Amino acid sequence: MDRVTTRPTPAYAPGLRIRAMTLDDCAAVADIRVRGWQAAYAGMVPQEYLDAMDVAEDTGRRRAYLSAGGPAVNLVAETPDTTLTGWACYGPCRDEGALPGSAELYALYAHPDRIGTGVGRSLLTEVVSRASAEGFGGMALRVQRENERARRFYEQAGFRPDGTAEAFEAAGTLVPEVRYIRPLTPPAAA
Repeated sequence: MDRVTTRPTPAYAPGLRIRAMTLDDCAAVADIRVRGWQAAYAGMVPQEYLDAMDVAEDTGRRRAYLSAGGPAVNLVAETPDTTLTGWACYGPCRDEGALPGSAELYALYAHPDRIGTGVGRSLLTEVVSRASAEGFGGMALRVQRENERARRFYEQAGFRPDGTAEAFEAAGTLVPEVRYIRPLTPPAAA
């Protein structure tokens, strides 16, 4: 699953390439993830939590996670000059009560400077395509309840809230999330 996307890039993301993440990408992915959290979740997550996020520490976590292997698929988006602009990670759904054979989008981030340029849409399109090709019948994801921009993004991509809600703890504050799901269509038989 380390192929490079061969589909033409959409007009909203000319030249963008989606490929498998490598260990050499960990620092750039950590920067995208940390800056993404700090930009997207300001006012939704305690500021002290966001301020404490550290790119170097996250780089170490990304390296350990990627080195450990496992069922997760990590993809990056890069521009023609090889600048990484986004990251996505998916694999088997971890939720209890999820439909058997479902995938889960664990993470999807575009660098804050690239939001609205098609990076996120391109990554999500590739994730959905790959998960479908792998035989997953549906996909789930979690999004912060107050993150209206992200919720609209996922709804435009065919995801719908299923009524499941949970919260995670950040700096002593519970941050509510809602689960979104979408059926996936397997590729047509050849």
